[in-house]
Amino acid sequence: MFNSLSDRLTATFKNLRGKGRLTEADVDATVREIRRALLDADVAVPVVREFTGRIRERALGAEVSAALNPSQQIVKIVNEELQEILGGETRRIRLAKTGPTIIMLAGLQGAGKTTLAGKLAKWLKAQGHSPVLVAADLQRPNAVTQLQIVGERAGVPVFAPHPGTTSDLDVPTGDPVAVASAGVDEARQKLHDVVIVDTAGRLGVDAEMMDQARRIRQAIIPNEVLFVIDSMIGQDAVNTAVAFDEGVNFTGVVLSKLDGDARGGAALSVASVTGKPVMFASTGEGLDDFELFHPDRMASRILDMGDVLTLIEQAEKNWDKDEAARMAKKFADQEDFTLDDFLAQMQQIRNMGSMKKMLMMMPGAQNIRQQLEQFDEREIDRVEAIVRSMTPHERLAPKIINGSRRARIARGSGVHVSEVNGLLERFAQAQKMMKKLAQGGGMPGMPGMPGLGGGGSRKGSKNAPKKKARSGNPAKAAQELRDAENKRAKAVPTGAAFGQAGGDFDPSQLNLPKGFDKFLGGK
Repeated sequence: MFNSLSDRLTATFKNLRGKGRLTEADVDATVREIRRALLDADVAVPVVREFTGRIRERALGAEVSAALNPSQQIVKIVNEELQEILGGETRRIRLAKTGPTIIMLAGLQGAGKTTLAGKLAKWLKAQGHSPVLVAADLQRPNAVTQLQIVGERAGVPVFAPHPGTTSDLDVPTGDPVAVASAGVDEARQKLHDVVIVDTAGRLGVDAEMMDQARRIRQAIIPNEVLFVIDSMIGQDAVNTAVAFDEGVNFTGVVLSKLDGDARGGAALSVASVTGKPVMFASTGEGLDDFELFHPDRMASRILDMGDVLTLIEQAEKNWDKDEAARMAKKFADQEDFTLDDFLAQMQQIRNMGSMKKMLMMMPGAQNIRQQLEQFDEREIDRVEAIVRSMTPHERLAPKIINGSRRARIARGSGVHVSEVNGLLERFAQAQKMMKKLAQGGGMPGMPGMPGLGGGGSRKGSKNAPKKKARSGNPAKAAQELRDAENKRAKAVPTGAAFGQAGGDFDPSQLNLPKGFDKFLGGK
């Protein structure tokens, strides 16, 4: 969502590189570009004015003038100020000391409250809680049915005593306040420690909607009231947030549809205008596309510094530790990396989610965004199909895969033979690299890995023996060549095994495995 803003800010900071000292004109030009970038991103004007004012004040102060690298100091200031307007610190759910924790969802219709209720329930369940969903939206057609389906997918029970409306022609008859209160009582009886109440929304802010939400809040006294807002509605997000804050007094904000292509001004405006923190972010249609909102990490993403911490957390959550330990042992024992190992590693990566989203979290990803956007996630499926079309022996020893085998594998996986050839070539290169790393040789252009052997002497190494330059005189060069051949002949007698005369050969002088000397005729 923040791609356009990120591109603009990154381009602005590039103009500051290489400057040992920043003048007031440089600072004014930078602040002007930042202001334009934020306004183009639909950030509220009061927020932009306050944000750029603080940046200019800090940039012209001693903080930047005393810095060794003023351009990096400006980036640091912008990063810190971005964190402030995004909420400053990570805000987590305040759990009730006694009884169930009651969470009420509020927001406009179409913001994604019902889907988000399932995401939040699944997220809490993964943390050891036992949540229950309460269907208190009796006005939107099939809202109760949708919540029941979402709850079933999340593996969370749904309390829905009233079916609600099924079409726009139906007149709502149930009492949402009574349903919400009964849902909390049900949670106490069934010993659920979290209650998530899904309330009705409207296409716009109106008095009836606010009154209903206010009465539900008074009846259930929630620990948290989360305002769900569509990140794609732009400047109107501020007015909607202010109206809900005055009517319901929410305690936190949830940004939905953060994976959209809008400019993202809502996310940068709501927390600053209302003073209420952004607590969660919804980034897709799947129930797992949900994460705790970290202002510092989001600021890093906007400034193209990446979000490595979130990437690590996803890996820790989804990575199979037993499989990782098996691969580590295999690597340490210098065993061959097989196609079965390759398939297992692909499954591990697949469990972490979208490859495109993961790569976009890497620092500097904006520079290759176009290539990442063109990346086809189905390519992983095709590679998996090719590997699974091989026999166990072929996966263990890919060198036996000849022309007829490649044709059979291509037919079995539904791809062209050229794709099978390409995969095998890439795998052979990966296998060589893994073997070199395990032996301690390191990757090309990199030193060997400590603790894994010394590796051979490399070209250009100080310890490598230097070859004696051959003379430019043809006669002299021929003589040097004959001398070298004579020297080698004296060192290794003709017909002698292992460079020694047959009668003087002693296998114990060689570093051979125990018992191997009997094959050499030794004593």
